[in-house]
Amino acid sequence: MVDLTLHDPCQILLSRILRWLWFMVILSRDHKDHFMRRILLAGNWKMHGSPEMVASLLNGLLVASQQECAVDMVVFPPFPYLAQVQALLKDSDISWGAQNLNPAAQGAFTGEVSAAMLLDFACRYVLVGHSERRALFGESDQDVALRFEAAHQAGLIPVLCVGETLAERENGATETVVERQLDAVLQGSGIGAFGRAVIAYEPVWAIGTGKTATPEQAQEVHAFIRNKISSQDGTIGDHIHILYGGSVNGSNAADLFAREDIDGGLVGGASLKAEDFLAIRDAAA
Repeated sequence: MVDLTLHDPCQILLSRILRWLWFMVILSRDHKDHFMRRILLAGNWKMHGSPEMVASLLNGLLVASQQECAVDMVVFPPFPYLAQVQALLKDSDISWGAQNLNPAAQGAFTGEVSAAMLLDFACRYVLVGHSERRALFGESDQDVALRFEAAHQAGLIPVLCVGETLAERENGATETVVERQLDAVLQGSGIGAFGRAVIAYEPVWAIGTGKTATPEQAQEVHAFIRNKISSQDGTIGDHIHILYGGSVNGSNAADLFAREDIDGGLVGGASLKAEDFLAIRDAAA
């Protein structure tokens, strides 16, 4: 009979380590927690910028990015500055993307840009369905779904923005609105496309107003979104990043990002100065 008893101290230690690792695997299957998803901090510059501003902002971020930090950063400049952003960030850990795209590959669409054009500037991400695009430029849920699919097919990572207006929140329609916005994309692209996508919840009433959803309010909607995705694919639901976008700053970031289903922020005004953006990053680290 073979003696299977471990006598070597190294073997005993290795056995204990393996048992501990196995326990952690089982635990992670049962408790998919926030710690599994790195914080993602996205800066939407909107219609702000100049060559001098871009250089100053990105040089500040580049200096800070040399320090070890468990936060990923991505910036979304206006189209004219994509070449400058690419040149400055190409050898860094900071990613970049565009604020929108047209779903067509090419054609007579004056003022528009295609996914292929964004790839020419090495964009990795693209925003789709931002509340300002929906409200100011009339982009419908179906328009957003087409943009999401175009980004997905091109190999870009779409950041799908969803959220309710103040009137919709006051009428108790937050989940109905968010679910409708998600369903339009799910029906067009399928759940699999969310395996390489990001969702940003932006309560419209909190964007650029100085108002912020409480961490509890934000977490409630983020949990609803994650449950919605998980109901169709548990693995994708566990791993997809869901960002909060509504007047995030260095003062409220730590409390927001500590919530189980809030995986970072889509930041507007506070992303225009390196010190403000880095204050959020440091609070999240």
